[in-house]
Amino acid sequence: MSVWDDLDLLLDSPSSLTVASSARGSIKEKPGFNAGEDAAALRKAMEGIGTTEKTLIDILTGRSNAQRQLICKAYQDVTGRTLVDDLEGDTHGDFEDILVALVTPPAQFDCDEYIRATKGAGTTDRTLIEIFASRSNKQIKALSDAYLAKTGNSLIDSLKSEVSGDYGKALIALAEGKRDESANVDMAKAKADAKVLYEAGEKKWGTDESKFIDILSHRSIPQLRQMLVEYKSLSGKTLQESIESEMSGKLEDLLVAVVKCVKSVPAYLAERLNKGMKGMGTNESTLTRILVSRSEIDLLDVKAEYKKMYGCSLYSAVEAETSGDYGQTLLKICGEKD
Repeated sequence: MSVWDDLDLLLDSPSSLTVASSARGSIKEKPGFNAGEDAAALRKAMEGIGTTEKTLIDILTGRSNAQRQLICKAYQDVTGRTLVDDLEGDTHGDFEDILVALVTPPAQFDCDEYIRATKGAGTTDRTLIEIFASRSNKQIKALSDAYLAKTGNSLIDSLKSEVSGDYGKALIALAEGKRDESANVDMAKAKADAKVLYEAGEKKWGTDESKFIDILSHRSIPQLRQMLVEYKSLSGKTLQESIESEMSGKLEDLLVAVVKCVKSVPAYLAERLNKGMKGMGTNESTLTRILVSRSEIDLLDVKAEYKKMYGCSLYSAVEAETSGDYGQTLLKICGEKD
């Protein structure tokens, strides 16, 4: 039985989409932090011939994002240059990308990842799906504000030019960030929603996608969890199984991702990390995005789910699949070898 079929403990488990806490992050604020000292140490590590990579890694993975912002300010005050510019000038490749990601504010990093996924020929749908399925209303609003500040355009207008069809409608519904945030569960509504989806999918010749999009992008997490339980008792299948058999392509991928995130964002992200390291070549941008963006939210839970799902620690998987300064940076973000 896969982690996704088990609904027994679902109703009582915490959700990263509703609990705004950094208690499950792997990176914490450094006590006795001094931005000026750190800025000076970073400057020294990059000046002259050769760069002392270890200093860059230790400082940037050993401070919270808020502390890194203060280091950026102190660095610019002293040198007249931005830390990002100097990191880009002194490092390269995946190592450069992860250091720049670490010194970027979280909403700005989501925004940069969104832009990277939509620029050039073709859209990287897997990245868009991951971002919009796993972020809370608050994170989506912050991403949207960052996008407007950076480009002068609205995120929704940008998406409308990138995606289309039912997949586009579903992605835009999520990007509007209008999910209900009430903690109360209406049992009758959960039963009614389950029936609506059963009748729009399994029981119908041809699927009514709009019902799935509306319910999955607007109901609260506790409400959807109850609905998933009701759905299974009504149809004998999980909603995920129904979506997988009734739909196809990018819409299926997106709605399955949403259902997985309703159950457990950390388990969904553990699966994304595993896919990013499996097969030919490692998808470094996925590793960087997930480890950096979850490092102060729920990376400890991602690690626990990874071990449960794959029988080995995330730390040892990352260690086996990456190398050099880039690999060392990922391992420091990962925290203790579990």
